[in-house]
Amino acid sequence: MKKVLILGVMTVVMMGQPFAQAQSNEQSIKKQEMEQVNPKDYTTFKVSDTITMYKVTFKNQYKMNVVGHLFVPKNLDKNQKHSAIIVGHPMGAVKEQSANIYAANMAARGFVTLSLDLSFWGESGGEPRNVVAPDIYAEDFSAAVDFLGTRPFVDRNRIGIIGVCGSGSFVISAAKIDPRMKAIATVSMYDMGAANRNALNLSQTLEQRKKIIAEAAEQRYVEFTGGEIKYTSGTVHKLDDNTHPIQREFFDFYRTSRGEYTPKGSSPLLTTHPTLSSNTKFMNFYPFNDIETISPRPMLFITGDQAHSKEFSEDAYKRAAEPKELVVVPNSGHVDLYDKTDLIPFDKLEAFFKMHLK
Repeated sequence: MKKVLILGVMTVVMMGQPFAQAQSNEQSIKKQEMEQVNPKDYTTFKVSDTITMYKVTFKNQYKMNVVGHLFVPKNLDKNQKHSAIIVGHPMGAVKEQSANIYAANMAARGFVTLSLDLSFWGESGGEPRNVVAPDIYAEDFSAAVDFLGTRPFVDRNRIGIIGVCGSGSFVISAAKIDPRMKAIATVSMYDMGAANRNALNLSQTLEQRKKIIAEAAEQRYVEFTGGEIKYTSGTVHKLDDNTHPIQREFFDFYRTSRGEYTPKGSSPLLTTHPTLSSNTKFMNFYPFNDIETISPRPMLFITGDQAHSKEFSEDAYKRAAEPKELVVVPNSGHVDLYDKTDLIPFDKLEAFFKMHLK
């Protein structure tokens, strides 16, 4: 049986205790970085002049630095507490790619918003770079709740979350064990576990899966003894006559001016490529198991009618308990909902979060 490509086929190789504790926590919060930045330096699109953008850094539970962008409406009364939304980027991407578009647009609609780089990616901590660690990714979203919930102008009981592509499965994983996430939305979601175990449309055989696992296990010996790291899957860097249509779709975003962004100190050759030895961690990732336990918190699943990933949103919707909603956007593919603001249903997202974060 022929395997349907997920994110690519090419493998690339590159080089008084309570009181004291309270004081300590307060000092830790004060040390968290928050620096106003120019949106032009961090986005591939125009941010409304009504928004102030900050670069922020905070710790997750593993004491790793998580870096994000905080978007705050300029007319926000900081003497009041407001609802807030966290946004996660596509798997293998960074906050500047898609997540900031959602964060900036939702901030323009009155929300405090925070996009973040998942650990091992972008400006966030974690070595080696591009490691797959689903549990830590989920923890990063909980850490983002920690950060927002300790801002004086954010109501910690009104924090929602949006996961784009792979982050859709990570926010579900996080929300199952973090009830502080009061409303959960996913867009163009990939179940990164099922996608790696089975490929799209269940097109990967068990034998193919075992071969991938064996290759990754052997690569661990190479890296343990100081050999070079290998990177896998992700988006191709060149097109030819045999390039799969799904790869062409990703190429049009990640390898063109439309969505290309390389964090300082990184290499464009590594963008979207996880390490081969860690990518099999997704084989043990089952984000939709127990998804019904998120209820009665509401879930919104958004997918394009032409999206190759639509099966994952449909599966999650089927498994989730009420209240839930599946929105299928007409004339839209998977990547279209990364950045095409004329197709992204922002009105629906605004209504969803205003209703459930009120």
